[in-house]
Parts: sequence; structure tokens; C-alpha cells
Amino acid sequence: MKLSVVIPCYNEERTIRAIVDAVRNAPYASMEIIVVDDCSRDGTRAILQSEIAPLVQQVFYHAVNQGKGAALRTGIRAATGDLVIVQDADLEYDPNDYAALVEPIASGRADVVFGSRFRNGRPVGMLAKHWVGNKVLTFLSNRFTGLTLTDMETCYKVFRREIIQAIEIEEDRFGFEPEVTAKIARTGCRIEEIGIAYNGRSYADGKKIGWKDGFRALWCIAKYRPPLRERLRRRAIAQSRTADGR
Repeated sequence: MKLSVVIPCYNEERTIRAIVDAVRNAPYASMEIIVVDDCSRDGTRAILQSEIAPLVQQVFYHAVNQGKGAALRTGIRAATGDLVIVQDADLEYDPNDYAALVEPIASGRADVVFGSRFRNGRPVGMLAKHWVGNKVLTFLSNRFTGLTLTDMETCYKVFRREIIQAIEIEEDRFGFEPEVTAKIARTGCRIEEIGIAYNGRSYADGKKIGWKDGFRALWCIAKYRPPLRERLRRRAIAQSRTADGR
């Protein structure tokens, strides 16, 4: 199955070449790489134009900085693969996980796969406040969606292309994560979660998400929640799986 890798980036001159090289070297047979520069103000755009454009399938340049959600809106719209995965431009996530992330969809068990950083406890490099914040947001998201995720805020989400392209992405910044989770839950499609590798970075290394984004995530969880009927259906499925030992 052809995999469209969408890489949103903003001021990532230190890592953009490394992550593109890592994606190109990932053990996955058929990929297209789509990079969206969200009006970087450092040397990212020059690197994209001089070094990276010949190595990838598409590069888009936003004239105004809008946020991660806006960059993903551009990249997802342009995707042509059977599947679409989000890849942050830093080096926190490992493209070597692609095959494992795709497997539940390729085998027919799922339509969407979330890569969880928390299957084995708190990941290396994640600040305590971020770990707690992620756990709280995931818990609240699960209450409003009926899902049983351990990591709603994860970057690694794999979608069947027709599913994600049918969803209207409204959030321009990091609200993309709770928004798309809620809207995926509303579709009633099959969702699976698997563990992934993670190597967190600090604000000194360029991490951008802040406390304001946490409050926006809370708003998005409530705003985009699925209807009660779908939430109850999801919870019944989760309880059935627990009873069956799955």
C-alpha cells in the first residue's frame, strides 16, 4: 500500500534534512513524501529549495505562518497514497515504525492507527508536565469520544486516505490532534493503537507546543465530540473486547 508521508515544518533548519533522510531510508517499499513549510523564518525554506525538493515528491510553501493544522490541511489534500501518515519535522518520532503502524490496516483489522508513546510508561525525554498533560487530555478525549486510547496527542496517526480527506480540518494549530481524533470517532471506523519509539526534545531544541495549546485542546475535545449514540457504541465495543481478553 502506497504511504503518503506529510511533514509539516516551521523553523526546523537543524532537523529538516535529517528527518527527510530518515523517512527516505525507512524500511517501507512505496512512499511519497510531502513537505509543507509553514512560512519558516530561519533557513528551513532555503534548505528545502536547495537540498530537499529534488528528494521528495512535493513541497508546499505557505506565504503566512498559520500553524501545524493548516500545514497538514495543505499536505493531506495533496496526498495520493492509499494511506496517509503525519510525520513531525523534528526527530522525536522514528520512521522505522512505519511498517508496524501500517500493518493493522494492511491486514484488514483497522482503518486508522494511532502510535502510542505511552504503552510502556513515560517515554524517554518527555518532561513530567508534558506527560501529565498528555494523560489528562487523552483521558478527557476518551470520555467525550468513547475511545480507549492511551495517547490521543501522538503525532503518528495513519489513515486510509479516503477517510482523512473526507474530514474537514478546521483547527490551524495543535488543536488538530483532538479535532481529528473526535471526527475520526464520529465516522465509526475501526481504530487500533500500537506502541512506538519516542525521543522527546526540549524547548531549547525547538519544541513549540505551549500551555495555550493545552487549553485549546480542551476546547476542541468538547467542541468536536461525537454524538452520544456513537460514544456509547464505542464504549460497548471496548467493554466487549475487555471481556474477551483482547
